[in-house]
Amino acid sequence: MKILIYGYGNPGRQDDALGIKLAENIEHWVQEKNIPNVEVDYNYQLNIEDSERISRSDIVIFADASIEEIDDFVFTTVTPDNSTIEFSMHAVSPAFVLDLCEKLYGKHPDTYLLHIKGYEWEFTEQLTEDALLNLAKATEFMKEKIKELLNHIFHI
Repeated sequence: MKILIYGYGNPGRQDDALGIKLAENIEHWVQEKNIPNVEVDYNYQLNIEDSERISRSDIVIFADASIEEIDDFVFTTVTPDNSTIEFSMHAVSPAFVLDLCEKLYGKHPDTYLLHIKGYEWEFTEQLTEDALLNLAKATEFMKEKIKELLNHIFHI
């Protein structure tokens, strides 16, 4: 069983980097604790080619910044949807990538999205103070979620 944490966003657009920063935090933690079966990846945006990437995992957790009116972060289930191509900040959505994964590879990993509340989207590489707080909370949540998933998978 493999778990993939996939962060995406634009590190040059302030809080839009939250997904990537979350993935980097988890990557360091996984390496430091030598946690098996957890892979981390991150990119500027999702692409249709990511459908192949997620097909190799049993559980996929995407992480991205959110402009929505949410609390610090929200963890949701992703269902396949081929109607969510956006020609704005991100080329395709996690739901679209999952839909392609099913159609092209016959795989349906359990897929989630961690939305992390962002506040500013200016052309700078520095996260806002409030976004940093949300990132810290989301990172701790994700560590606990990974432990829970691994305990469930391996019946520890």
